[in-house]
Amino acid sequence: MSARLVMPTRVLIVGGGGREHALAWKLAAEPGVNDVIVAPGSAGIAREPRVRVAPGIDPLDGAALVELARREAIELAVIGPEAPLAAGVADALLDAGVATFGPTRAAARIESSKGFCRDVATAAGVRMADGRAFDGLAPARAYAHELAARGDGVVVKADGLAAGKGVTVCMNAREADDALDALFHDDAPAEEAVRVVIEERLEGEEASLIALSDGRHALALSLARDHKRLGDGDHGPNTGGMGAYSPLPDLPDEAIPELLATIHQPILAELARRGTPFVGALYAGLMLTRNGPVLLECNARFGDPETQVLLPRLATALGPLLLAAARGGLGTDAARAVAPDGRLPVTREASVGVVLAAPGYPDAPRKGDRIEGLDGAETSGALVFHAGTARDEEAGTWRTAGGRVLTVVGQGADLDAARAVAERAADGIGWDGLQRRHDIGAAFAAAGSSR
Repeated sequence: MSARLVMPTRVLIVGGGGREHALAWKLAAEPGVNDVIVAPGSAGIAREPRVRVAPGIDPLDGAALVELARREAIELAVIGPEAPLAAGVADALLDAGVATFGPTRAAARIESSKGFCRDVATAAGVRMADGRAFDGLAPARAYAHELAARGDGVVVKADGLAAGKGVTVCMNAREADDALDALFHDDAPAEEAVRVVIEERLEGEEASLIALSDGRHALALSLARDHKRLGDGDHGPNTGGMGAYSPLPDLPDEAIPELLATIHQPILAELARRGTPFVGALYAGLMLTRNGPVLLECNARFGDPETQVLLPRLATALGPLLLAAARGGLGTDAARAVAPDGRLPVTREASVGVVLAAPGYPDAPRKGDRIEGLDGAETSGALVFHAGTARDEEAGTWRTAGGRVLTVVGQGADLDAARAVAERAADGIGWDGLQRRHDIGAAFAAAGSSR
């Protein structure tokens, strides 16, 4: 096939966080894109040229998004967060004839159910950690104790969506019991069935590989690494992500074709075999063990904050590729010419992103604190993506309005240079109780992490 790639002129992005800001920033700057609408978006996102926001739109309301897409003659819808995917927003848009980059609710189960992900990966022959899914406390506890007896620890995962925070790494059986008790708590609503996945704990560094998929073919962005823990040195609770960097010194992008062949392609084939082809961003979370990469989980969308560091490195237009994926066209000659071996072209520069979070995050983030130094950071050479901010027009300033508030991204010739740009810009931003890490991109000073 030789169909040419086409740039969508009017794009709708569903969501309003840092990932969606990065997508809007990238797409709006591409020649041929006339209008990018982000629903609900934010005041920070609305500052981008050729970007408008629809603040009154609920991102989980498929009918409202369909009406917006029709009114604005949208040529491509891109769904950012996981919750709208699990709610079937892509299904509503597709049923209305809107080209959509984002999987159906059935295909998005690859993220919304960790047990389903294990089933698909097993059927596809993709290697994961030893583990099983359970819907009862007693058998889950028994299996956790069995794994703990091996001496390597246990990982307890909530089966459903948890905004990146539903994983507890347990060093022993007692900690696994505590994690299970927290999930199977007595005051859980009776209508909400509790389901968990228990897995062996693996040693190594994590990596993220995100590929654009049209249901059959996959073209990958560069490899990245997310830092989940709240504090420096991977201490503190799990979060949605406190920073990311790309490329990876310990897993060069030359490994991507093999990873696509052994992880993404088999999973895509299995989902298609089941009648639920996956169209969207298939995210593979990997653990780099001494015996090679092992799949930890799949997500059904672009990662956050990985997207914020990956898109500045992308050395080709994103819009035509997303539209081609939505139309089933990533196998065409034109698409393959962009990424002959499955790797999308990237710049030589490295990217490091530092997340600035509100006090109380991740459990109970405080909102409303005045943000200082934002203008200076934006003119320092760094990129600043808004994740949880609100504009105080009366005071002429910005205030915190979420858990993860900003992602500050630096670029440079290597990770050290990119990290220096990000750190310098982040140092200039402040509010009362700000939380951040100071070791993003410096992980190789440590011996490694485990999960």
